[in-house]
Amino acid sequence: MANSLLSKFGSLKLAPIGVYTQASRSTTTKHYIPKFKKHRAMKVFKFPLPNFNEDFDSMSREKMRQKMKEKGVLPPRPWVERPFYLSATGGVFEPYVPPEGDGKASIVSATRAKQTVEFLGKKSKSMMAMRKIKSFEEDFDSKEFLPLAQDIYVKAHDCLANKDRLGLRTYVTEKAYPEFRYNTQLKTIHWRFLDSLEPPRVVHARYTDVVSKENIFAQLTVRFHTRQQLAVYDRFGRLIHGSEILAKDVLEYVVFEKHLSNMYGTWRIHDKIIPDWAPPREPSKLTLVKPEPEPEPEPQSEEADTPAIADK
Repeated sequence: MANSLLSKFGSLKLAPIGVYTQASRSTTTKHYIPKFKKHRAMKVFKFPLPNFNEDFDSMSREKMRQKMKEKGVLPPRPWVERPFYLSATGGVFEPYVPPEGDGKASIVSATRAKQTVEFLGKKSKSMMAMRKIKSFEEDFDSKEFLPLAQDIYVKAHDCLANKDRLGLRTYVTEKAYPEFRYNTQLKTIHWRFLDSLEPPRVVHARYTDVVSKENIFAQLTVRFHTRQQLAVYDRFGRLIHGSEILAKDVLEYVVFEKHLSNMYGTWRIHDKIIPDWAPPREPSKLTLVKPEPEPEPEPQSEEADTPAIADK
């Protein structure tokens, strides 16, 4: 028994002794890679924080000036400058007056002959405006502009029908945007451009300067005689205007505007001229809820009207 115990203890003495030590910890903040010490220091920028509890009302004028100099703050100006950007004019300058009965009346009539003479007198201003446009755009040609104008006209109305507000701003000015969007909420618009009855033509051209002589805007009035289809539905899907089957002949005078002084300016729809002699447009077929009839007042009896006589 004793020999067995001694043999066991002898085997334990020969076994290797494992020493388990805990890792030493220190309070050092040095990075283990000192190579980029300078770059790590540049990542942090120390600056003095302002004293938010400082009483500026009790400071003297000189003390306030000294504080402003220390912080690099300029003294306030007596005026306020508000920068603004003019991308479109507010209206149509010298609007075109369409001849009475255009598209229907005969050219031989006395009224049309008089208006033709007046148009020839105003043609010189349009030629001067064309020269002004060509001074900013050397490659400008009125004949090449007409396909572009018709393309802008069609795309603007397609964006309106598809409710593409971001695309509509590309083809109309800031003045025409709210007029295009007016009364189109909660409505479904189906619009189609079929064809042109007459080729479009430029009938009027003008230019003007805004604020300064170098800030110039140009406007071109284009006559469109087209065939279109228009159908407007309300939010319940009921037809309130137009038809998707019938096509109508539409005669319009559309004003296109461009900021000539802007290198990246584009031609956009600015307004539509509606002549005084044009027939009134058809009103929309609006459907309303019929109000309930008011209750009739009950007839009062004669006994109730006559005062009661007291018995004697």
